[in-house]
Amino acid sequence: QLQASGGGLVQAGGSLRLSCAASRSITSFFMGWYRQSPGKQRELVARIAPNNARDYADSVKGRFTISRDNAKDTVDLQMNRLEPQDTSVYYCNLARGGIHAWGQGTQVTVSS
Repeated sequence: QLQASGGGLVQAGGSLRLSCAASRSITSFFMGWYRQSPGKQRELVARIAPNNARDYADSVKGRFTISRDNAKDTVDLQMNRLEPQDTSVYYCNLARGGIHAWGQGTQVTVSS
């Protein structure tokens, strides 16, 4: 089970930090943040591998940072210089092979 938190309303240029807590050890899993807006497909925002290798969507590179704490079984997404187009529901994901789990989603709204 994944529990996401930290969403909210922020002005453009502001920052938010999302956090996702897992009810199991995340040490051997890829952890990611995805987002989905109405009428659009869910898209990868950022992902961090068990060896801490990171991937980012081009649209967030240089603004967002994903990190993991295996001791606490948490993964965070620091979002800086937020833009109105970042407005979406953000989902935490845990994956390895055929195993996938999703958090409940947290709303991020960026006003212009």
